[in-house]
Amino acid sequence: MSVFLELGQRPDEPGPPIHGPADYPAEVTTRLAADAAVIIARYPQPRSALLPLLHLVQAQDGYLTPAGIAFCANQLGLTDAEVTAVATFYSMYRRTPTGDYLVGVCTNTLCAIMGGDAILEALTDHLGIAPGQTTDDGTVTLEHIECNAACDYAPVVMINWEFFDNQTPTTAKDLVDSLRAGQPPAPSRSAALCGFRETSRTLAGLPHADTADPGAPAGSATLAGLRFAKEHGMAAPVTDERAADS
Repeated sequence: MSVFLELGQRPDEPGPPIHGPADYPAEVTTRLAADAAVIIARYPQPRSALLPLLHLVQAQDGYLTPAGIAFCANQLGLTDAEVTAVATFYSMYRRTPTGDYLVGVCTNTLCAIMGGDAILEALTDHLGIAPGQTTDDGTVTLEHIECNAACDYAPVVMINWEFFDNQTPTTAKDLVDSLRAGQPPAPSRSAALCGFRETSRTLAGLPHADTADPGAPAGSATLAGLRFAKEHGMAAPVTDERAADS
């Protein structure tokens, strides 16, 4: 029996080449260089700062452009090809213009069992766009995402990488309606929701003072295993390394 495997991008996950403007205006380059210097100074080797610098230029453009790639390469003494190889490996770097809010729906195993596929289908119909596309008003970009390591609150929707737990098709539609109405809801685990570019700048290591948020403590579902272990006197086995540390 023959088995056919189709490799490459999923049909709903376009992966276009990095495109857009090739250069930044001088004033933009100067401003980004000042931010980049702060970031690069945190690392013993400049090239270790590549990931946060990619977030920095994504904050500038809303996605990765040839101008952003060239900027990162020039700052770190790398080639454009080396930067592009890293940028296209990670899914958090966008290759198409992104709306104010990147809405990701997890459909990995547990989220799918709990209704993730239904949520993605509902949002696709409700917004009139396919995963990878942006609404005409530029507010919402919809995407299908892999596991968010939040299975304890499945199904999960993420907006600009902030968690919205225990979603249903109805609550997910309410979320995007609030976004498009200019009333972003509070995430399940933090106090405020930033726009996509602000979030990218925070991920670059340059948070805004007015958006600093320590986040919420671990919830009951997250701690269920720990509580069970304590109630039953369970503990990890003591290894020679742990014994030496104690």
